[in-house]
Amino acid sequence: MDWDNLRYFLELARSGTLMSAARRLEVDHTTVARRIQALEKEVGTPLFSREADGHRLTEAGRRLQPQVESMESAFQAVASTAPATQQGLSGVVRIGATEGFGTVILAPRLSLFARKHPGLTIDLLAMPRLVHLSRREADIVISLERPARGAVVVTKLTDYTLRLYAAKTYLSQHKPIRTREDLRGHSFISYVDDLLFSKELQYLDELHKPDAFALRSTSILAQHRATAAGAGIAVLPAFIADEDASLRRVLPELPQANLTRTFWMSMPAENKQLARMQAVWGFLRETVESQRAVLI
Repeated sequence: MDWDNLRYFLELARSGTLMSAARRLEVDHTTVARRIQALEKEVGTPLFSREADGHRLTEAGRRLQPQVESMESAFQAVASTAPATQQGLSGVVRIGATEGFGTVILAPRLSLFARKHPGLTIDLLAMPRLVHLSRREADIVISLERPARGAVVVTKLTDYTLRLYAAKTYLSQHKPIRTREDLRGHSFISYVDDLLFSKELQYLDELHKPDAFALRSTSILAQHRATAAGAGIAVLPAFIADEDASLRRVLPELPQANLTRTFWMSMPAENKQLARMQAVWGFLRETVESQRAVLI
């Protein structure tokens, strides 16, 4: 049985579409389709069902996936000890993170790290949703909640602070806010409740039930821009809002207007011995330590 066909099978199983698998493998999508057809011919049964939104594993495919993942782990362990590997980092590391943290904190620093390791490719998934480690959407995931189960390595990456902010223009045009009760009647900017990807984002439940929303968005960057434009009041990460001179803190002495949340970092236990994973994992911890003052 051709190992390359199994490798293509694994990428398609994880990504769900020919185009996504092809991008990860750096080939044309027709090559992925051809490899899958060859593998299905070898095993004598369909491994995927072709649906409108992509490819889904059949029962035979679901039985095969953990066996191929075990083969992949063994291959990676051998590859990590090869002399050529020791000469420099190589391969792909995909990192999943929340949109704001990934964009503001990680992106500029990861690009510098990748420049020092030309054989290494960093994929940063900075998204306003949960990136699933269990579905192999990423190699390392930074999340707001500690993974509850699975064979994963987990560490507390950092706490970070969120505060209540409004634009100077907004505050100058509306009634003063001196107490928590003064928040009544003001417009707020927040997340879309039924699309929250983590209970840790339910900030306003701890502070104030708004009478009206100027904007609700799944994107923290969109919330920041709307707040800076003077649309209303929002709870924003300090590492984003404190860098914006157009914003002012609202009720800075009120404990409920100063929130703390935690970022957790995790990766599959089977990857912890890979040199590139160890290097990126360590770099992420160093990055957070260097930005501690900004985050807290």
